[in-house]
Amino acid sequence: MKQALLSLKDGRTYLEEMPLPYCKPGNLLIKTSLSLISKGTESTLASFGKDNYLNKIKKQPEKVSEVLDKAKTDGIEITLKAIRDKIEKPAEIGYCNVGTIIEVGEGVKSFKVGDRVISNGPHAEFVCIPENLCIQIPENLDNETASFGILGSIGLQGIRLANPTFGETFLVIGLGLIGLLTAQILIAQGCNVLGVDPDKEKHKNAKILGIKVCESTGDLNILSWIYSKTNSFGADGVLITASTASDQPLELAAKASRKLGRIILIGVSGLNLKRDLFYKKELSFQVSCSYGPGRYDDNYELKGNDYPIGYVRWTEKRNIAAVLEAMSKNLLSTKELISHRYPFEEIDKAYDLMLSKEKTSGIILKYKDEEEL
Repeated sequence: MKQALLSLKDGRTYLEEMPLPYCKPGNLLIKTSLSLISKGTESTLASFGKDNYLNKIKKQPEKVSEVLDKAKTDGIEITLKAIRDKIEKPAEIGYCNVGTIIEVGEGVKSFKVGDRVISNGPHAEFVCIPENLCIQIPENLDNETASFGILGSIGLQGIRLANPTFGETFLVIGLGLIGLLTAQILIAQGCNVLGVDPDKEKHKNAKILGIKVCESTGDLNILSWIYSKTNSFGADGVLITASTASDQPLELAAKASRKLGRIILIGVSGLNLKRDLFYKKELSFQVSCSYGPGRYDDNYELKGNDYPIGYVRWTEKRNIAAVLEAMSKNLLSTKELISHRYPFEEIDKAYDLMLSKEKTSGIILKYKDEEEL
């Protein structure tokens, strides 16, 4: 089978012939039909790979102290070898995979061969994924729409932390794939949604999806627009779905919030908080973790130990399932979010396009069986 890998040394994307994964107990072996390239996450990783060593260090300053500590204990030669080994090891890419189960591992009872599922599996012809990271796709939902379920769950978890109520006004900063899905979920919950993004090309899809978008530029103009849409109170909540090293999104969020407003960081932003902005309004700020409870917990993800629903209503798996259910009821639209489709064998071209100056959004990779449909 073929799997897509990314060289962290030079940023090159390529296909590697790999052995078929062994279906371990508690896992599912899935034949991939299509996968979705998540532009924000994957372009960041690819750009990192293409940078020279100095820029790589600048982008990960927190790693410098780790390297210095290792050099003190292990010596410079051993440390340099460890760094080279880390960079020269290719990385798996992708985490929005749709396919059909071809084998069920020992102990799995909630799935059967032939089920269509979405998982956070990488871009590969076959993937072996733990049961708690796979969700069955509703019968009336097509594969392309379902491929956005993982990204939708990232937005949904941030929304759950913000705890919106019917009629509230929320500001979404960043109108990429996750931002547009997040805004649609808020609308489905009865919220008024305002959107901000410096890329005016992204405004078109936002408007189609019912999001009020600020066409102005500059913080003062944007703030004036937000307050004009909220009876001069400010937004009840702000969800930051942008990806930037700048502190500007967080500062804008604080200025745009009403007193006791809630700010949730779903994407990536600088975190230099200006105390005065948060102090006077008594704002709350929280960082959302990926798909939800269970993420990065090996007992949940790898060993299949679910959290009792009475104590943790919305785990990462139940969040993804909720997004798929909303899609099956036409509460979320994804057709506007797809800009390109490529055969899986041309993933290098898809990545080149993603990193180019051409405007793109969701890029679908189709595998052989899907191409024949």
